[in-house]
Amino acid sequence: MQQTERFLDCPPRNIRPFWFFSTDRGSSAACQGGVIGYDRAVHMPDPLSLPQRPTACLWPGRLAVIGRFCWVLCLGILLSNHALCQEASSQALPAYAAHLRPYLEAYCFDCHGAEKQKAEVNFEALPLDTEVFKDRNLWEKVRLLTLDKEMPPAKSRQPEMEERSAFLALLEEEMDRLDCSQMANPGRVTVRRLNRSEYDRTIRDLMGVTFTPAADFPLDEVGYGFDNIGDVLSLSPLLLEKYLSAAESVVTNAILAELPEWPPLTRYQAEALATTEEDIIRAEGPVMGFYREGSASGVLSAPQAGDYAIRIRAYGQQAGPDPARLEVRVGEQQSQVIDVRAHQDAPQVDSLTLSLPAGEHRFQLAYLNNYNVQDHPVAELNGDRNLFVDYLELEGPLGQPRPPLPTTHTRIIPDTPEAGQELEHAKGVLKAFASRAWRRPVKDQELDRLTTLVQSILKEGSAYESAIQVAAQAVLSSPFFLYRWELDPILTEGEGTRPLNSYELASRLSYFIWSSMPDERLFELAKADKLKESEVLAAEVRRMLMDERAEALTENFAGQWLQFRDFESVTPDPNLFPQFTDTLRAAMKRETELFFTTIMREDRPLTDFLEADFTFLNGPLAAHYGIEGLEGEGFERVSLDASSRRGGILTQGSVLTLTSNPTRTSPVLRGKWILEQILGSPPPPPPPNVPELESEQEGALRGSLRERMEQHRLKPECATCHEKMDPIGFAFEHFNAVGQWREMDGSFTIDASGVLPDGTQFDGAGELVRQLKTRDTFVRCVIEKMLTFALGRGLEYYDKCTIDDIHQALRDNNLAFQTLVESIVLSESFQQRQLQGESL
Repeated sequence: MQQTERFLDCPPRNIRPFWFFSTDRGSSAACQGGVIGYDRAVHMPDPLSLPQRPTACLWPGRLAVIGRFCWVLCLGILLSNHALCQEASSQALPAYAAHLRPYLEAYCFDCHGAEKQKAEVNFEALPLDTEVFKDRNLWEKVRLLTLDKEMPPAKSRQPEMEERSAFLALLEEEMDRLDCSQMANPGRVTVRRLNRSEYDRTIRDLMGVTFTPAADFPLDEVGYGFDNIGDVLSLSPLLLEKYLSAAESVVTNAILAELPEWPPLTRYQAEALATTEEDIIRAEGPVMGFYREGSASGVLSAPQAGDYAIRIRAYGQQAGPDPARLEVRVGEQQSQVIDVRAHQDAPQVDSLTLSLPAGEHRFQLAYLNNYNVQDHPVAELNGDRNLFVDYLELEGPLGQPRPPLPTTHTRIIPDTPEAGQELEHAKGVLKAFASRAWRRPVKDQELDRLTTLVQSILKEGSAYESAIQVAAQAVLSSPFFLYRWELDPILTEGEGTRPLNSYELASRLSYFIWSSMPDERLFELAKADKLKESEVLAAEVRRMLMDERAEALTENFAGQWLQFRDFESVTPDPNLFPQFTDTLRAAMKRETELFFTTIMREDRPLTDFLEADFTFLNGPLAAHYGIEGLEGEGFERVSLDASSRRGGILTQGSVLTLTSNPTRTSPVLRGKWILEQILGSPPPPPPPNVPELESEQEGALRGSLRERMEQHRLKPECATCHEKMDPIGFAFEHFNAVGQWREMDGSFTIDASGVLPDGTQFDGAGELVRQLKTRDTFVRCVIEKMLTFALGRGLEYYDKCTIDDIHQALRDNNLAFQTLVESIVLSESFQQRQLQGESL
């Protein structure tokens, strides 16, 4: 075989990696970044006998010698950073094209290329100038799968150990190319509307109402595992209608439309009174007519003890020498007689004052002196005297100060304006209210529009309080309330980021920890521009974490991270697990909530989430776990010794149940959940048309669940993912589908042993947890989860710098929980934002 052997000057085209040579495409081989090639195609005696991309070490004869020589030479070049063609190649192609793409082309394009995109990954479509560090999530998965020898799959052609090592070294180098000392990119957060939880909590803290107006809002979309991500919080027409309706409902429940009279005045219409002599005492239109002696009765209600004024409006059909006499009797002791001299055209109102205890009191109105004479010699004395009563009023208690108005009202309208001062008073009221609702000082032109609205309502004759209601409803319907605005000025040349102002920072902080608006303390610090001081900000983080409102971090962050927030939807088969009741379900969820809150409040290490010497139990849950000594529905903190099978979130009933199927445990679900939520390395989605595992009845004929799972993953398309998920899931197989300990799975002995991808062996949940606890993977996963929640956006490649800084701070402080929150808040990613050039 004739061939010319010489080194070339690394032309930019027709390049092959140093461990491959073209055999059938007629391309000129070349040297490129450690690539050694030839100036013409290499012709082999029997090319069909070789792999499509054969390695040089497989070639026979002289070429094999050359290939081995090239391999040793180029490996040395890579390790010593003195590539024969380094300078020329670095100018010709970027590192990805020169070093990484050839490996991917050789081993990955078949499954992740133009023709097939497993896990929706197409390496072939990546441009030659790809910068690896800008898609860290993708390349971290590539690194881990390559390191664990999961890729290429076992049945595919495998790279030599040196090839794999060289690829990993180069990949890690490219992933770490990001220079944090030169990097200042806090990212861009899409303007976010309040999600359902944030809306309810903000309304509660702003207005003081106790109901949840967002209960019937459409469900919020979820992105990156959380429902506070700006990119997915859209606004539909239906939700807009709900916002408008909720604003009206909140305002009418919180603010009185008009102030009640004081002292209270209650009117009792006489025609509604009771009488047993309807033939002689009966209603006559709007009045009660007394045509003979007799009485009508009713019940007065005194809200509190004190003096009360009773007023009666009456007139008479006069006849005889005397006026009609009306006796007013309250209870058994107090009575007074009134001479009713008035006629129908001018009724009289008489008043009397009585001292009444609080409560209900029966009263009677009695006609005392009926007169009916038609044959008197004195004509003026002839006639029929009758009595007519229009109403009775009760006013009081007299002389008592007005009781406090509802706090929901006074927090908006603290006092009553003087006559003629309504607009000036409204301006002050709305300035304070809108500034709190919009989480920033209201602008003069905004305040003028609100005041004009009040003025127009007052001109219609409505009460002052009713006008404030309308303006408050407008405030709550404004985008400045419904969205968390971080407005940017017009972008000037050279600017890319800016620090948040104090009010924006206060809002980010409060919605991170409380899922609600800032409190008065934060507003005061924002007004004084103190929140930009690190010491002040750190102190506020600690204060807020100890506040009862920090339970929002348990519900919204932990509830979504650990996925127990919607635990009510988990439904184990009641026929197989009749002990799983709603009471037990609530207890399981409460255990996890109390556990997370305790780690947060006591500033415990993050690793306590995995392994802790305590938990919280009540009687039903302790009985379910087989722990004796607890009774009743109340929860107690329970210490766990070293022999306990419990300890940490992975052995709590909530997690074990939600990661099971309704009828049995699921090592796949449990393994996948731990990979995603605990280790931050979710497996790729399963390929299409993969059949389900056999049913329990059929599978029992072929072996234990573990044996059936092993049969399932014999399929090549299943093996890669299951080899990573299943061992982790089987470690918890001693816990059944509702979290109870068991020694047997039916008639089969449980095997909870396994091997991690790096070769670490374990036997059971306890050993696995202790392995996970010693690694940084879990801590970095928690950092990434909480940083995503705090920022309200997915993490980008440049966030690696922030994650590294937070990780170091945690390592310096015993992995303390509050250090995590504090470090996030003090980071540039939290305190700054990319400028967008918006103006509003």
